Amino acid sequence: MHPAVALVASSLQGSALDGKAYVVGGAVRDELLGKPLTNDLDIVLEGSSEECVQLLVDAGIAESDPAVYPRFGTAMVRIAGANVELVTARKESYTPESRKPSVQPASILEDAQRRDFTINTLLRRVSDGLLLDPLGTGLPDLHARILRTPVDATRTFYDDPLRMLRAVRFRWQLGFAYAPGLFESLCEQAPRLKAISMERIRDELVKMLALPDAAGALGDLMDSTLLDQFAPEFRPMKGCEQKGFHHLDVWDHTLLALKNAGHDDLILSLAVLLHDVAKPETKSVEADGRIRFLRHETRGADMATEILTRLRFSADLIDVVALMVRRHMVFNSMPELTASAARRLLRDFGDGTERFLSLVEADASALKPGVRVLDLEPVRHVLAEVQKEAPPELYVSPLSGDEIMGMTGLNEGMQVGALKRLLTEDVLDGIVAPGDKDAAKARLMEHWRNLPPQGDVAEGEP
Repeated sequence: MHPAVALVASSLQGSALDGKAYVVGGAVRDELLGKPLTNDLDIVLEGSSEECVQLLVDAGIAESDPAVYPRFGTAMVRIAGANVELVTARKESYTPESRKPSVQPASILEDAQRRDFTINTLLRRVSDGLLLDPLGTGLPDLHARILRTPVDATRTFYDDPLRMLRAVRFRWQLGFAYAPGLFESLCEQAPRLKAISMERIRDELVKMLALPDAAGALGDLMDSTLLDQFAPEFRPMKGCEQKGFHHLDVWDHTLLALKNAGHDDLILSLAVLLHDVAKPETKSVEADGRIRFLRHETRGADMATEILTRLRFSADLIDVVALMVRRHMVFNSMPELTASAARRLLRDFGDGTERFLSLVEADASALKPGVRVLDLEPVRHVLAEVQKEAPPELYVSPLSGDEIMGMTGLNEGMQVGALKRLLTEDVLDGIVAPGDKDAAKARLMEHWRNLPPQGDVAEGEP
């Protein structure tokens, strides 16, 4: 057990809570499964959490000011590097409109019955380390690697719908099997997930994507219709036939690509998950039976933005993922990577260029076996050579808008923006070296002579 447990035990010795505090949940479960110590501890009390946290503060072991929530009978404090949540043993009741419970003090048995899964009801008494199984089913289920709810699964998921996502995550995180009837309850109660905030759903999704078998978890989300509750855009991917280079439908292709991409990079995982999300919407069938998905990458970038915004991801993350989706087909129409195309990739992705290449490789790895082999080593060679020229942040116009106005006499407006874009293209095409102001000034005068009148210039990003 964590060193924080011994400190709590010594602090409560001789008090009214001595022998009445128990570590519960994931810390006990993971210890019994031989997993590393966690820095998140839950301690359930046959007594007051407010009284307990005060004893810990008085003993001088608290590393932070405690946060106390009297309504729920909980308190939070940091001890020996661990985040410790103290909870008065309680029972809960719910209303149909909310997942926030009405809380009442209860026995350890009643507290165990209100928890999510039997494997999370096991207790380790703080005072002497005694292992307790109040329901009598926690240890057998742990040994049998079964995921079971303490009471009827339908009631458990109705009371707290987030537990449905946790069920999927625990199954694939721990390698357990659902107890008989549990998956059917997931399917039945899936619409209840709409009572949960998008932020909490997002957090569970992030944890699933970090699993070695994230594809398995996503498969369960699809099959149970849980995924439909927060991202219905994925549903049409299942059963959407592709043919050609593909031997799988769009959804199964995506899951295979996700499996092949690894699980250590959230941005990469999200990009792989979303890279073909627009295929069902853009699907067309030619007269000869060929299936096409014209500009699915462009529409997919927009859909990725919509989905990730709904899930409250950060704007910076959304921009990167959407760009990766938009560009993931770039090599399909490019026999070889030119220096100018390499500069554009480096300009767009910077330090994330290798991550983008990993998306392309994961996508290709999920094609029909033997169709073609994607070799990105020549691409990486060109990128490495181009990177020797200058860092990607210099792949812009060497002249600022003010410098352009000073040389041309133009006022601020679309013509200045157009000239700046043309100079940026010169840098990307290798006509002007990055940062070469003299060469840029010479090109500026050529561009200015050929520039359309003010009203004919299209607006765009430099």
